[in-house]
Amino acid sequence: MTTQPKSSALRKAGLFYLVFVMFSYTTGGPFGLEDMVTTSGPGITLLYLLIIPFFWCIPVSLVSAELTTAMPVEGGFYRWTRAAFGDFWGFLSGWWNWSASFLLGGVYAVLFTDYLVYYLPKMNWWEHYLISVALIVLLTWVNIRGIQMVGQIATGLEIFIFIPVMIMIVMALTRWHFNPFTPWVVPHQATYKIFGVGLALGLWLYSGYEQLSTVAEEVENPQRSYPRALALVVPLSMAAYFLPAVTGLASAGNWEKWHTGFFSDAAATIGGPWLGTWMTLAAMVANVALLNSTILTTTRMPFAMAEDGYLPEVLTRKHPRYGTPWLAILVSALIYALLAWQSLAQLISVYIWLRSATTILTVLSGWKLRSHPELKRSFTIPGGKAGLFYVVGAPVVMALVALLGSDRFGMIGGAVAIAVGPIIYFVLRR
Repeated sequence: MTTQPKSSALRKAGLFYLVFVMFSYTTGGPFGLEDMVTTSGPGITLLYLLIIPFFWCIPVSLVSAELTTAMPVEGGFYRWTRAAFGDFWGFLSGWWNWSASFLLGGVYAVLFTDYLVYYLPKMNWWEHYLISVALIVLLTWVNIRGIQMVGQIATGLEIFIFIPVMIMIVMALTRWHFNPFTPWVVPHQATYKIFGVGLALGLWLYSGYEQLSTVAEEVENPQRSYPRALALVVPLSMAAYFLPAVTGLASAGNWEKWHTGFFSDAAATIGGPWLGTWMTLAAMVANVALLNSTILTTTRMPFAMAEDGYLPEVLTRKHPRYGTPWLAILVSALIYALLAWQSLAQLISVYIWLRSATTILTVLSGWKLRSHPELKRSFTIPGGKAGLFYVVGAPVVMALVALLGSDRFGMIGGAVAIAVGPIIYFVLRR
């Protein structure tokens, strides 16, 4: 089934919706950084939030912006890697990315329901699972309708999240009681946790800036819109993490109690129960926004790989009305639903291996494809050879440091997840 060009064009997303979809996928809100505080320490956490972008998401964003203007294709960085290094590495880029989405797709639905337990304390395990699956089903339907509806939903969700976060920041500035950088590190904490696990959490927070390249063909004028969206989203994401963290630590204090969900407690301490309740709702909505954009960006990967003959051709079918790869969306959503009983805790350390691998291939593709003068670019990484060395070298070094600092579960699970990719490739090839 193919979509008619007119119908498909009507559903393309402009810059406004692209910014909100990109922000909801890469950030969503400050929720999730709380564990960095009790893992690494307040001072190191705030330092990470300010420094990591210059070695991770900013270089990746610059590479993605250049390659999107050169190759604005469905599948994005997967197809860039394939063009740069051939079928084997292209397949691994796509497979590792799709596998990584399995780890997080269902988890966002679980986190949403975890917050819902606050209002429905008598919920049992099967009710919890059914609500998680129901959320996946709802957002799958939204994604089948197309990127424009996804963008509209993302815009509304993010505005709802922004309001209580901004209120908390303003109120916290008037109640500054503590030094937010004290202590710098968690006392008596293992070094690998302070610098390794904490860094992995930071990389997770700032990951995914190349991911929206997978829907380039569904964006109006991607050569112009994508670089402009990245220029807006990266500083917005930095502010969305750093400002709530620094003001929350300075006003609410209690750094040793900062675990997942503590922003609700901090908001209640700063503004009262009404702000705490609003922040809890915002955290629930943030997980909806993350899941919504995750379904959008990751489900184009099996579609593009099927187009290239790596996966069954049936996954290339498009909805006759909306022009979306509906079967690839359904298959991915089914896997998310099967994993919707998992928790986030240890999965991040495995996820960061897969994310780091695809990020390294993406930036290396930016370097390799510079030797293809036939690829015309409306945006080029500034700084000449030095700029190119920076955007390639910084993420590679950052990823290696994070992976070497992984805990035992992350190192074993991550290595296994990476090794599965080549096995699947040779099995499918035969």
